[in-house]
Amino acid sequence: MQQPVVLSTAYFPPAEYFSLIAHNPVVRIEKWENFLKQTYRNRCVILGANGPLTLTVPVLRGSFHKTAIKELEIDNSRRWGDHHLRSIISACATAPYFEYYFDAIEGVIRRPFRFLIDLNTEALSAVCGAAGINAEISFTERFQPQEDAINDYRYLITPKRPPSVKDYSGMPYIQVFREKYGFVPRLSIIDVLLNNGPGTLAYLLGSPDLR
Repeated sequence: MQQPVVLSTAYFPPAEYFSLIAHNPVVRIEKWENFLKQTYRNRCVILGANGPLTLTVPVLRGSFHKTAIKELEIDNSRRWGDHHLRSIISACATAPYFEYYFDAIEGVIRRPFRFLIDLNTEALSAVCGAAGINAEISFTERFQPQEDAINDYRYLITPKRPPSVKDYSGMPYIQVFREKYGFVPRLSIIDVLLNNGPGTLAYLLGSPDLR
């Protein structure tokens, strides 16, 4: 039996994250680790008119020090959702599939989640549904040290290191601001989905037709 791939929870992470899900029938999302700042666990990157823009989900101050990710609370007093949606609309409104998929993204961000992991789980489900990704996804049952886990990508998909996902090519696709910036890699799956639409799954699987 194929070993499940293990991923951190993440907020609309880049395509390499979803490439792993597309290639693996069984996926486990880590929920026992302590929260790590400045990772995709609570942020994503989109491409706006002024270049790459990081969208961060704020968490309650004082709650992230040695706190299990499953218990990390969102700071909803900061109205982050409105900011994220305005930024996504500004950046992606002219993307070819914006009208088809934006409602699903908005539905996730508008929901009043208390915990970060619940927001991320809903985002994961929405993207998989929109892209046609079929995988058995569940949470880990306990924390395992990195050296003990097989197919462990919990700490490999991060803004601080280059992609290290097997079978993921990161091939270019047409982006809204391509004439100004060229192709910008490692943007949020939001950018991939709104620009590729029904071709998103083929892109994640590395279809030769999209190269």
